Amino acid sequence: MIVKPLIPHMESQFDSLPKEVKFCTKCVMSNQRPRITFDAKGVCSACSYKELKNSSQIDFKKRHEELLRLLDKHRSKKGEYDVIVPCSGGKDSSSIAHKLKYTYGMNPLCLTFSPPVYTDIGRKNLNSFIHVGGFDHKLATPNGRLYRILSKLYFIYTGDHEEPFGRGQMAAPIREALQNNVKLVMYGENAEIEYGGDKSLMNARGMPWNRFEDVYYSTSLENIIKIAEEDGYFKHYNFEYKKNMLNIFKLPNIENLKKSNVEFHWWAYYEKWFPQENYYYATKHTGFQANPEGRTEGTYSKYAQIDDATDAVLYYMMFIKYGFGRATSDAAHEIRDGHITREEGVALVHKFDSEFPEESFKIFKEFTDLTTDEFWEIVDIYRLDHIWKKENNQWKLRNQVK
Repeated sequence: MIVKPLIPHMESQFDSLPKEVKFCTKCVMSNQRPRITFDAKGVCSACSYKELKNSSQIDFKKRHEELLRLLDKHRSKKGEYDVIVPCSGGKDSSSIAHKLKYTYGMNPLCLTFSPPVYTDIGRKNLNSFIHVGGFDHKLATPNGRLYRILSKLYFIYTGDHEEPFGRGQMAAPIREALQNNVKLVMYGENAEIEYGGDKSLMNARGMPWNRFEDVYYSTSLENIIKIAEEDGYFKHYNFEYKKNMLNIFKLPNIENLKKSNVEFHWWAYYEKWFPQENYYYATKHTGFQANPEGRTEGTYSKYAQIDDATDAVLYYMMFIKYGFGRATSDAAHEIRDGHITREEGVALVHKFDSEFPEESFKIFKEFTDLTTDEFWEIVDIYRLDHIWKKENNQWKLRNQVK
């Protein structure tokens, strides 16, 4: 239930969205994706970056030599952990961890931040990664009651119940590195350039510490905690909140990070990023399995982001907020990778993007303690006028990819 009446949302990413909706002429991505840009020919920044990667302007042979020097710099001579790898047991992180250990001779400690609600296949893949792949591993799980309250409030006020999850995914491995005196943390891809976003990060090896908050998050934890206290959520759920409970969701002090010389790097800076190839690699080397129940709600894919049972609601809200959903995201990068044509991508978007995630919604409602009516009341707060229109009491997109 919602403890107090809704107030206007706090989604800051709406402020910079173009009022005229356009779609990339090469893929199917919309210009409503936050921070994406389009060139004079109508090509999105993600497609432009893909062309750049395939040209001689980015020397991946040279970058591979950079990677070797980086790993040599950090490789332990005493068998201690020398790199932290955020790893859910999914295809991408499993591939990175396996290559670091078995191809490059590193000794990774792999760390998973718990999703809101695990799927059966997610737990199975994580166990397979640990036992079949052969990895040392830690699972970081926040206070479950606080996790639910934060997820609920982020959904109400930003339309994104997984921001606490995302914060933990980014922060917990870095905290682990600092606590264990490990100087290297290796993440996967830079989503800002692989899928469209802030082009100033194009040649960055990792996210600068001072850019985390403005790129990855919608509103601060402190703002959400203030709402929880003022609106009585902690009292309503009989929860005794203590400030240090937030540490698991937050980066360590930035000055301490700089002094410690902990380095954040993206694997995709050094190696061309192909999610489908990561799927085949992880299947072969760590026993990764696609979703046995078939495709994920809202898209046609069955092997990406399948560890969280509430994930499909996140992507449905992306569809509501920005007018494109998970099928658009999946089709866009598969078009860039040459796995499907744009025509096929358009057909997939029309078929799956607007699908309501019935099964995920059932789990989401129980997790957040929201009613169906409350859910739809919140949803409508995030429908922007230049994206949606109402005809015959039905919401319709003003523009669709063609």
